[in-house]
Amino acid sequence: MSHTFDPTVLREYDIRGIIGETLGPDDARAIGRTFGSMLREQGGSRVAVGYDGRVSSPMLCDALIEGLTGAGCDVVNVGMGPTPMLYYAEASDDQMDGGIQITGSHNPANYNGFKMVFQGRPFFGDDIQELGRRAAAGEWGDGSGKVEERDVMGAYIDRLLTGLGGVDEGALSQMRVGWDAGNGVAGPALEKLVARLPGEHHTLYTEVDGNFPNHHPDPTVEANLEDLKALVAEKILDFGVAFDGDGDRIGAIDGEGRVIWGDQLLMIYAEDLLTTRGDRWDGATIIADVKASRALFDSVAEHGGEPLMWKTGHSLIKSKMKETGSPLAGEMSGHVFFADDYYGYDDALYAGVRLIAAAARLGKSVTQLRGDMPAMINTPEMRFQVDESRKFAAIEEVKQRLSGTEADVNGTDGVRVNTADGWWLLRASNTQDVLVARAESDSEEGLDRLMAQIDEQLQLSGLERGESVGH
Repeated sequence: MSHTFDPTVLREYDIRGIIGETLGPDDARAIGRTFGSMLREQGGSRVAVGYDGRVSSPMLCDALIEGLTGAGCDVVNVGMGPTPMLYYAEASDDQMDGGIQITGSHNPANYNGFKMVFQGRPFFGDDIQELGRRAAAGEWGDGSGKVEERDVMGAYIDRLLTGLGGVDEGALSQMRVGWDAGNGVAGPALEKLVARLPGEHHTLYTEVDGNFPNHHPDPTVEANLEDLKALVAEKILDFGVAFDGDGDRIGAIDGEGRVIWGDQLLMIYAEDLLTTRGDRWDGATIIADVKASRALFDSVAEHGGEPLMWKTGHSLIKSKMKETGSPLAGEMSGHVFFADDYYGYDDALYAGVRLIAAAARLGKSVTQLRGDMPAMINTPEMRFQVDESRKFAAIEEVKQRLSGTEADVNGTDGVRVNTADGWWLLRASNTQDVLVARAESDSEEGLDRLMAQIDEQLQLSGLERGESVGH
C-alpha cells in the first residue's frame, strides 16, 4: 500500500486540506491505516466512521475505511450525517473504541478533513503530529477488519429531544423558531428534529449540497445570517438558529434580528443551568475561551457559578471539562458543550433544542434575554498575518514586557489584559500563521485606548496590525 502523505494537512485540532492539492484518497487511506494501528496498539479495534455532505466526502470515506480495516480494525459506518451524530455513535456504544468524521467543517467547498475521537477522548495536538509522522513513514500494522453499516439517525434524534426534559409543554407549544442549515449536512437531521418539536418551525436550505449554493455555512460571520434574519422578520418568529457545514457550531439571532454571539448564548445556557435546575449545579464550573466577553464571566458568578477562562480550541475545552467536571462550556466560535445527561461534545442541534428549553424554563423570550445583556462595545475577532516563526515569539515578548508592570495579565492563552477601560487580547493562532486580537469596553473612547495598547505592543515587537484576514 502506498504511504504518500502530505504533512501540510495536519492541524492542532483536526486534519484538513484542499481536495486535489493537499488531500486525496491516498492521504485518507494512510490516515485510516495509521489511526487504526495506533488504536490496536492501545487495545482498541472498533471505529465509528461518518461523513459530511461535501462532494469529496464519500470518496475519502471509502479510502479511510480501507485503511482502518487494513490495520485490523472493525468499522461501523454510520453514513452521512452531522459530526455530533458521529460523536453520539461513538459515545453511546460501549463497544466502540474510536470515531472519525470526514468533514471540512465551515471551510470552503473544496476543503475537507477529519475529526477524531480516540478511546473516548479528543485526538488532537501531539496525537495528530504523531499520526502524521507515522503515516508519512508508513509505520502501521496489518490486519483484515470487517465493515458494518449502521443507521443511528433515529436514536440520535431521540437523544436530541432529551434536551427538552422537564420543560412545560404549554410554553414549548408557543415557540416559533426559524432554522438555517446552510445546505450543510445537518439539514436532514434538522428536518426530522423539527417534525417532533413542539411549536412552529420554519427551515431554510436543509437539502445537502456540498457546493453551498445559497451562502457559506459559517454562522459566526454575520453576512451568512441574512437569509435567517429575513425569515425571522417575515414570519415574525421568536428567534432563529443557524449551523455550520457539519453541525457542531451554532449561530443565533433574536426576534429583532440581533446576533446572539457564542459568549452571549453561553450566558443564556448558564443562567438556565444555574437558576432553574434546583441545587444540582450550585457552584458549577462554567468554562469559556479567552475571547469571551467579561459580561459572561460576571454573569456566571452572579448566578452562583464558578467561571473559568480557558484556551481556545474545542478539543482543549472538552479536555478541561472532563478534568473539572464542568457541565457546560463554550467558545466564541459557536462550539457549545453540555455534559449534564449528555456526552459533553459540541452539538449545534442539541444547542438549538437547549435554547428553546432555556427560554421556556426562564420564562423569558430569547429577545428579552438578549436585550437584558450588558451593552458591551467590542471588536470582532481580528486576525492578521505574521511570519510563522514570529507568532509565538511575539506573544512571549508581550508577556515579558508586561510582567514588570502593574498590568493585570491573564496568560492562559496568549495575553489578555484587564484595564479600567475593559480588556484586550493578543494570542497566536494554533492553526494559521496569524495573530488574533480582540478588545472590549463599555465606551467607544475606552475601546480606542485599548486598541492603542494593542498597537503599541505590536510595534514594540516590530509588527503592525494590518488588514484582518479570514479564518
